[in-house]
Amino acid sequence: MHRKVIAPSVLAASLLLVIPASAASSGPGAPGIGDPYYPASGNGGYDVSHYDLRLKYQPATDLLEGTATLLATTKQDLSRFNLDFGLDVSEIRVNGAKAKFATSGDHELVVTPAKPLARNTPVTVVVKYAGKPSEFKVDGWSAWQRTPDGGVAAQEPDSAVWWFPSNDHPTDKATFDVSVNVPDGTQAISNGVLQSQTSRLGWTRYNWRSDKPQATYLATLAVGKFDITTDRTASGLPILNAYSKDLGANAGAARASVERTGEVAEWLEEVFGPYPFNALGGYVPNVTAGFALETQTRPFYGPRQFQNGANVSVVVHELAHQWYGDSVSVEGWKDIWINEGFARYSQWLWSEKEGEGTAQELADWAYATRPAEDPFWQVKPGDPGPENQFHGAVYDRGAIAVQALRNEVGDEAFFRILKGWPTARAHGNARVGDFVRYAEKISGKPLGQLFETWLYTPGKPDASALNPSKAKAAQSPSARSLPAAPAAPAAPVEPKSWKKIAETNAVHDHGH
Repeated sequence: MHRKVIAPSVLAASLLLVIPASAASSGPGAPGIGDPYYPASGNGGYDVSHYDLRLKYQPATDLLEGTATLLATTKQDLSRFNLDFGLDVSEIRVNGAKAKFATSGDHELVVTPAKPLARNTPVTVVVKYAGKPSEFKVDGWSAWQRTPDGGVAAQEPDSAVWWFPSNDHPTDKATFDVSVNVPDGTQAISNGVLQSQTSRLGWTRYNWRSDKPQATYLATLAVGKFDITTDRTASGLPILNAYSKDLGANAGAARASVERTGEVAEWLEEVFGPYPFNALGGYVPNVTAGFALETQTRPFYGPRQFQNGANVSVVVHELAHQWYGDSVSVEGWKDIWINEGFARYSQWLWSEKEGEGTAQELADWAYATRPAEDPFWQVKPGDPGPENQFHGAVYDRGAIAVQALRNEVGDEAFFRILKGWPTARAHGNARVGDFVRYAEKISGKPLGQLFETWLYTPGKPDASALNPSKAKAAQSPSARSLPAAPAAPAAPVEPKSWKKIAETNAVHDHGH
C-alpha cells in the first residue's frame, strides 16, 4: 500500500535522509518460489545454506518440540519473508531480535523482522515451535506417518512442513544438523552421519549431520525401536541400516535386500561415478505405506516392498537417486524424468549385470506389452503435469528414452554421459533440457528429436524410434541393395527380472 505524503516537500526530503535505503526500497518475499506444479512451494527473497534442528519427540503422544535455526542470505531487500511450516510457532527471532509472524494459507508462515533486511546479507532465523505432526493436514492429508512406537517423516514432494520450517523446494538446498531427544530405549534416525549419542535423565539425544547440500523433501526423521546394523564400504564410507523390531513376516526379506546397500553402491559408482555423499544406508520402519523414497544418504523403504520376498531392485532404484535426484536435483518438479527415468534405468542395468535380462530386452518388453491405445502413452515424461508426476510412464517410458539414447550414441559415449552428468552438475539443479544439451555435447550428435519423441510427444512412438541408428542403417542404400530381410522376429520374451522390477512400481505410489 502506498501512502500519499502530505507534509511540505522540504520536510519530506529531510525525513528521507534518515530512512535507510534498504527500508525505503524493501518489499515482501514471494510466498512461492515459482514452480508451476506447486505454486505455494518454496519462497522468494532468500536462500538457506544450513538448518540446525534441535528437537524433542515423545512417541507416546506424538508431541514434537523444536528449535530450528536457519542460516540464510537475502536475495533482495526484504520487509518480510515466508517460511513453509504447519506446526504451532511460539517465537521467531531474526538476527537476534523478536519478529512478528502470522500464518497464511495451508502452510505459509509470514515473518516480519523488526528491521528490514538488506539484499545480499547473512540472516539468522530462529523458530521455536511445538505440535503433533499427525494432526496437521493439508487437504486432509498428512506426510507424517505414525508407527506403533513413534513416527516417520518421509514423503515427496513435501514432508518438511510437518516437522521443521524451511524454504521447501529442491532449488534451495542446504546442509543439515539434526539433533533429536527421545526416551531411552527409542532411537532417532536421520540423514548423514551420527556424530554423537548421549543419555541423561531418561532421554537419549542423537546428533546427525548431513554435510552436503540437501533438498528439504530429502530430509528424513524416523523415531522408534530399531535393530541397527553398521558397516563400511571398501572406500571407508559408513553404512547404517535400521529395521523396526516389529516388521513381522517382512523382516527377513527387508534385511536380505537392504543389507546389500554397500554392494549396490559400489556397483553404481562404476556406472555413475564417485558416490556424492558422506554416508550410506537405509531404513525400514513399521508403516502401512508401500512406497520407497530416496531420502538423502538413507533411503526409506516401506515394508510392503518386501512382501513377496527380497527385492534388491528397489535398493538399486533408491540408491541410484543419490546421483540422479539427490546430488543432481530437479530445477522444477516438471523435470522429474531426470530423477525417475534414470533410477528405473539403473534397475534395468542391474538386471543386465545379473544376467536376468538386458536393458534392451526390458525396453522391448515395456514397449511391446502396452498397446497404442493405452493411456500410458499419453503421459509426457518430460513434462507430465502434477497429476501424473509419479505415473508409471515417467518411469518406464522414461527409461525407454534412456535406452533409445544408448542405441543412438553407442555404449562408449552413453556411459560417459551417465558418469559425467552427476559430476558436471554435482549438488546442483537441472532441467531436462540441460541434460539433452549435455548428452549432445558428449556424444557430438543432435538429440533433440529423439527426446522430443520419447519425452514430449503423446502417443506410442514407432518401434524404429527405440533404435534410431538401426533404423537409419536399414534405410541406407547399401542396406536396400541387400536381399529381402527375413520375416519379423517373434514377439519379445518377458525378461526374468521383469516381475521383480514391476513389484517396485509402488515406489511412486506416495499415497496422495
